[in-house]
Amino acid sequence: MPAARGLAPTPGQADLYRRVPAILYIADAGPDGAWHYVSPQIEGILGFTPEEWCADRGLWASRLHPDDRERVVGAEVASTHSATGEGASEYRLLARDGRAVWVRDDALLIREPDGAPRWHGVMFDITERRQAEAELERRAAQQTAVARLGEHALEGASTSDLMAEAVRAAAELADAEIVAVIELMPGQEAFVFRSAVGLPDTTGVTVPVGHRSQAGYAIVVKRPVVVQDWAREDRFERSPILTRVGARSGLTVVIQGRRAPFGVLGLHSRIPDAFRPGDIDFAQAIANVLGDAFERQVSDDDVRHRALHDELTGLPNRVLFVDRLQQAVARLRRTQGLAAVLFLDLDRFNLVNDSLGHGTGDELLALTAPRLRQAVRSSDTVARFGGDEFGVLLEEIGSEQDAIDMAERIAAVFTRPFVLGGEEHFVTTSIGIALAEGSERPEELIRDADAAVYRAKERGRGRYELFDERLRSRTLSRLRVENDLRRALERDELTLDYQPVVSLCDFSIVGVEALIRWEHPERGRIAPGDFISVAEANGLIEPIGRWVLEHACRQAARWYHERPDCAPVAISVNLSGVQIANPSLPATVAGALRASGLDPACLWLEITESVMLAEDEGLLDALAALKAIGVQLVLDDFGTGYSSLSYLTRLPIDVLKVDRSFIDGLGTDPRATAITEAIVAMSHALSLRVVGEGAETGLQVSELGRLGCDYVQGFHFSRPVPARAITEMLAHGPSWVPSALRRSRS
Repeated sequence: MPAARGLAPTPGQADLYRRVPAILYIADAGPDGAWHYVSPQIEGILGFTPEEWCADRGLWASRLHPDDRERVVGAEVASTHSATGEGASEYRLLARDGRAVWVRDDALLIREPDGAPRWHGVMFDITERRQAEAELERRAAQQTAVARLGEHALEGASTSDLMAEAVRAAAELADAEIVAVIELMPGQEAFVFRSAVGLPDTTGVTVPVGHRSQAGYAIVVKRPVVVQDWAREDRFERSPILTRVGARSGLTVVIQGRRAPFGVLGLHSRIPDAFRPGDIDFAQAIANVLGDAFERQVSDDDVRHRALHDELTGLPNRVLFVDRLQQAVARLRRTQGLAAVLFLDLDRFNLVNDSLGHGTGDELLALTAPRLRQAVRSSDTVARFGGDEFGVLLEEIGSEQDAIDMAERIAAVFTRPFVLGGEEHFVTTSIGIALAEGSERPEELIRDADAAVYRAKERGRGRYELFDERLRSRTLSRLRVENDLRRALERDELTLDYQPVVSLCDFSIVGVEALIRWEHPERGRIAPGDFISVAEANGLIEPIGRWVLEHACRQAARWYHERPDCAPVAISVNLSGVQIANPSLPATVAGALRASGLDPACLWLEITESVMLAEDEGLLDALAALKAIGVQLVLDDFGTGYSSLSYLTRLPIDVLKVDRSFIDGLGTDPRATAITEAIVAMSHALSLRVVGEGAETGLQVSELGRLGCDYVQGFHFSRPVPARAITEMLAHGPSWVPSALRRSRS
């Protein structure tokens, strides 16, 4: 900004201002104050030269947009009188060619040495931003108008009222001076006007069909037709009525019925190129609402059926289900009785979509509907809620057992294979049951049944679960955990403990496993088993997993820098199936390594055998991408997943962890000892290092050493401890290593 003491910038300042995409100025206070300096950019923005602008004291006030003049001048006068003007305002100026240019005016009122108050400011051209905002507001208003029209249609408004509302909304929100709904007459020989704005009397006026008119052409090609300028249009002729009103551009969309088009909605303007792509969507949405309303006029019951039923399966949708459930609960309040809501979720439905395609998935859903109707009574309601979720309302049941019996009947119909694409596929379903006695709200019953489904899936799928007080308490607790967990990262409540991995050669620490802990401010320390599954279900596992990776890598790098002459200590981090399935995992790992400076070979990433089985389809690609970074891959809990040993030859595993269930029996259970010995021998044959996990006694450690195991981890050496405890062990040697051996190493 120019110095307060000068009326014009220095040559160096002037050169700088020429490069700034805005208008810099110095002007006397007051609407008619003299302008002492204006930067050259004014000509590109408003079309006036700096000399012209400065020569005319009243030019600024005269170029204020009429709609903004009173507001802006009033603010100018008030600021001048206060002599402390400062701030920003937005208004329109009329350029030389008549365009309205939006500017943001940032100015400071400075008292010059001669006592005169002068504005030192800069005006930014914000026309594009304002136009974008206006366009967003316009689209939002259009969407609101369509939604309102749809609501009125569903409320049963007459088609004449709907058409009148439609043409008014189109005229107002698409800048169209002429809007009309014209209906295709029986025999399809002509269109007649049903509703219009901006047109003279249309009584008896018709529009020809076929290629001769824009409306007829839209029916023929079955898509929206836009005329940018009738002066350049050669596809068809402008109708006499449009010629009479001086239409220059037009947009026509088809009002489609289920069997045939009803007619068209036409928008016309007296200026060329008036309609944008968003206007086409808006007009088509209005036409679609009208098309549905006309269908209702033909068959009101059919429209109601479409509004309350799922198109794919023909079953009632959630809206109709909730309505019937409300009626059932109301009846239970008047009379003693029992009802039940069954919530169904097809097991592993995503695998069908992913492996066979969404078309096959839709085919499965369509085949599911008749099986469900076959299982239930004629008085029961079967509905599709969306996706692969279904609901069943059982009314007038005698007891809880009746609901259980129905769940078993439904499960039984899924024992038969589904024929999809000519091949047989077996699909099971998980079922949740919630009982109603009359005091419950419909949404609560659906929520409770959904929670029971979640419990059924947790316990292995293909089964049912009954929602009871125990599950209610568990659901509420889970909800509290989810809500608190969302804030745990923000509040820095998560911490890491570390458990040493010990070499069985010299009992030195070769690595540590990072284990997440949650220090809740009210409930104290929460175990991972109580919140990791919640994080996986609600999408929080991604940010939490990234946090663990970053903190663990930084800590491992810190230990290395504290002991640069010693062998680095590996850091082991557990990965969930959700993380492995995310294509961004390799980039996340690489970013954590890069930020910490940790050698990739020092990072061990652990996956469980169950994850390996569940994610087999994309697992090879995911592990290959991680190996390309240079990290070590660890197969955790080996021996619990009943997987084929061929996995070990196909997957790029570096380390195998023997599950603690086998370690528990070492030295006392011959079978556990034999299995562990076989796992160690097989791993070494495949060049894999082996960790015995969960060792708690000296006997177990001794047996692992005798069997040739490479490393051991467990409470016998150390429980998970904070980082400072590991730092102490690394500096002075862990307590389990004899002092003489520690001195010899030092």
